[in-house]
Amino acid sequence: MVIAVDFDGTIVEHRYPRIGKPIPFAIETLQKLHADRHLLILWTVREGELLQEAIDYCASKGLHFYAHNANFPEENRLDAPRKLTADIFIDDRNLGGLVDWEVMYQVITALRKGSTIAPMYNVEEGGNVQRRKQKKGFLASLFKS
Repeated sequence: MVIAVDFDGTIVEHRYPRIGKPIPFAIETLQKLHADRHLLILWTVREGELLQEAIDYCASKGLHFYAHNANFPEENRLDAPRKLTADIFIDDRNLGGLVDWEVMYQVITALRKGSTIAPMYNVEEGGNVQRRKQKKGFLASLFKS
């Protein structure tokens, strides 16, 4: 799968334009996804020197991306659309915010294995992650009698 990953607020805490502290397990999870043969793209608002700082930071931690703010390394940004063709976007600005990195890994692994419905999780106050219990199917929950 092609996975686009934001930098500020996702891999490191928001301190833009500086680089914040690492978010726990972000680098390790992304390294594992890379080892699982996913294609990782760094997708960030950073450009120029600030982008290079983010690339260098990740490289110093052993995390390397296939491309940066592009679908592939050779992409000409003047001719290419700004929209990526990624399968998944990991970003702290997702609806619901950034979920736990372990949950992300489990969901992406389930999707790669062919699951059409990723496991659903609740993140409780304090950061505890619990798998949701499903008593009825999705459609049954929409049409309560």
